Amino acid sequence: MNKRGVLNPYISSVIAGMGHGDMLVIGDAGLPVPEGVSCIDVSVIAGIPRFTQVLTAVLGDLAVEKAYIASEMAGQNPAVYEETVKQLDSIAIQAMSHEELKVLSDKACVVIRTGECTPFANVILVAGVTF
Repeated sequence: MNKRGVLNPYISSVIAGMGHGDMLVIGDAGLPVPEGVSCIDVSVIAGIPRFTQVLTAVLGDLAVEKAYIASEMAGQNPAVYEETVKQLDSIAIQAMSHEELKVLSDKACVVIRTGECTPFANVILVAGVTF
């Protein structure tokens, strides 16, 4: 058992197997999962776990060089937007339409579905390197 970091064995395994440029999606409860992309559904009930909680955990273990978010998040979900930007800190963020984000998610290794039930609470994280 891990002493710290992501305890979910499926998420931990995906992160350990990711290479530079691979993409991981953290999504709200309503984000569609593209055909052929694995889904790790950690939702328990509406709102648990929150999108930002899962983002915190993943960022603690994954080297990230870039993130994609929906441009709609800022206006339609400002609290989640502010927390997401704060957590991403110095990571480059590119905003795109929600529709473009859903198309790009086709290239992800995995979608982690949370219990988040607020609009546009989705992010695509692009793996970086630690050297």
